[in-house]
Amino acid sequence: MTQTALAGANASGTAAATSSAEAPAKRTVRARPAAKPHGQWKVDGTAPLNPNEVWKQEDGGLSVRERIETIYAAGGFDSIEKTDLHGRFRWWGLYTQRKQGIDGGKTATLEPHELEDKYFMLRVRIDGGSLTTEQLRVIGQISTEFGRDTADLTDRQNVQLHWVRVEDVPEIWNRLEAAGLSTTEACGDVPRVILGSPVAGIAKDEIIDPTPLIKEVSARFIGDPELANLPRKFKTAITGHPSQDVVHEINDFALVGVVHPELGAGYDLWVGGGLSTNPRLAERLGVFVSPEVAAEVWLGVTSIFRDYGYRRMRTKARLKFLLADWGPAKFRQILEDEYLGHKLPDGEPAPKPTSPGDHIGVHEQKDGKFFIGVAPTVGRVSGSTLTALADALEAHGSFRLRTTPHQKLVILDVPKEQVEPLITVLDGLGLSARPSLFRRSTIACTGIEYCKLAIVNTKDTAATAISELETRIADLVDTGVLTQPIALNINGCPNSCARIQTADIGLKGMMLPTDDGGTAPGFQVHLGGGLATDNRVEAGLGRTIRGLKVTAAELPDYVERVVRQYVGARTDGETFAEFAHRADEELLK
Repeated sequence: MTQTALAGANASGTAAATSSAEAPAKRTVRARPAAKPHGQWKVDGTAPLNPNEVWKQEDGGLSVRERIETIYAAGGFDSIEKTDLHGRFRWWGLYTQRKQGIDGGKTATLEPHELEDKYFMLRVRIDGGSLTTEQLRVIGQISTEFGRDTADLTDRQNVQLHWVRVEDVPEIWNRLEAAGLSTTEACGDVPRVILGSPVAGIAKDEIIDPTPLIKEVSARFIGDPELANLPRKFKTAITGHPSQDVVHEINDFALVGVVHPELGAGYDLWVGGGLSTNPRLAERLGVFVSPEVAAEVWLGVTSIFRDYGYRRMRTKARLKFLLADWGPAKFRQILEDEYLGHKLPDGEPAPKPTSPGDHIGVHEQKDGKFFIGVAPTVGRVSGSTLTALADALEAHGSFRLRTTPHQKLVILDVPKEQVEPLITVLDGLGLSARPSLFRRSTIACTGIEYCKLAIVNTKDTAATAISELETRIADLVDTGVLTQPIALNINGCPNSCARIQTADIGLKGMMLPTDDGGTAPGFQVHLGGGLATDNRVEAGLGRTIRGLKVTAAELPDYVERVVRQYVGARTDGETFAEFAHRADEELLK
């Protein structure tokens, strides 16, 4: 079925929440004022208003898998049709990676084909971050055999590999799918990976286990052609843990565990969050979602995005722009009246978290065993490390682990007597259960090493900064003056994959002028952002200071300086974020 035909399906809310096997309802196009259309299917009709919408309707992204397996894997990179290469490949987790040796100053001046190499980044989709050691071993072996031993843990709970050739993709898929993994809709204008609590089902203080819901949504809707042509990407986060550990405020759809005084454990619904160049935090709809209806609520919100989302301009094609125009009250009304066919109970917000949501360290599970949260350096690992990790866990009695939204790993089900021996082995693999404050709290995007959009190096810059700061502020840590992590998020471009606006110190990559008339890689600085999962009093976006930019080389100097200013000028109990928002600009430079 073409996407044009699909656009006619699920016109009413009732139809949208039913099985795709039922007959599609006739779409009603509503009248609107004589203004330039947004490309909303339910308002403006389904005629495509930009080139992306044209090819998505002509031949949807899911269809390209057959061509990869039967044509492109045999013919190699040069045989790939350009719309498939730069469009449909994303539906299967594939992006071309940056050609080596092109400096950041050329990112904005070269055409995409001039920036790209004949290799791919491959994103392995891991809904809920849930892995077995055998699945981890498969990913590690694929990395070493097909990806030059590369592997990055992302802040979306995926694993990304690099240097992948199209010739090897069918075999990679075979191995992943045999292990119960996939790359289906890991990228593209689709429902992306579902973030889930890394301690789902095991935490002693869990409100509700979201695992069954995550599995249901993934099984029913991921890869469904009915939902495979959204205006742009659609991000989901679901947690039942009181730390609210899935950065729910910056997702399109999020459920946060809460206990209703009459209806018991369920979820608080948030919609319309997102960062990039137009950051906006999600908003509560004020409803209580019981676990029995949660999957249908997810389908309803996703279908609203499909049917009412803005498709004319891709810069406005995220759900946050629709929510900004509608407001939560109208969004709730449309969801209930047109898509669910019933009202949802009113609900109260979940209490503010009292503990951080990165789960670093050793914690007892509800069954008496232990989970261990460990930190690599800004998510950078390797296939060899992942394989060795799988072996180490099994040798110490653990067969499960989770990725996290913080580029970390959580090891599950460790017997008490194996905790310290395993921690020693993990340290040898570069995975620390007791990391320094900055190693614990620093994340970085892929950066110029592989990303065509990037301007600066991020992973190496972050690793250098961590190493320098561990030495430079050791006196503050050793004396107990500084005890809480200060989040340092480093991004290679303005798109905020590393969530720069929600960090204590967020860094947006750019080229900066130098005294000799040249340029050097550097960053615009954002200060004082934070989310509930970071154990903040109130979620909020960071502030920018006029003219506050630092080169990559100056970064350790700047961070040390602003941290010492904070320590010297803070009030009792004041967090870095609170200090950054109330301090005079001169204190922050």
